[in-house]
Amino acid sequence: MSGRAVDGVVRVTIADQGMGISKEHLAKVFDRFHRVDNRDTRKVGGTGIGLYLVKHLVEAHGGKIWVESEVGKGSQFYLRAAQVPSAVRGRDGG
Repeated sequence: MSGRAVDGVVRVTIADQGMGISKEHLAKVFDRFHRVDNRDTRKVGGTGIGLYLVKHLVEAHGGKIWVESEVGKGSQFYLRAAQVPSAVRGRDGG
């Protein structure tokens, strides 16, 4: 995981070296309850709602999320959002 802020925009990258996501499923990974159903993913479990929720949370804050992946090599998830001004962050102690 890495992140940086440039010109008021925060960009976070989360990468893994897992099984990767095939092109046929790549466009659907942020759909509600979508799961790549194969022998390998059945062992992992899950409901297929996590990425759907993340996408809607990011978009609700004016951001964007996308993924790039290659089967057998892993995936990279990218998130871009506006940086919260320090004056706003200081109001709630965070």
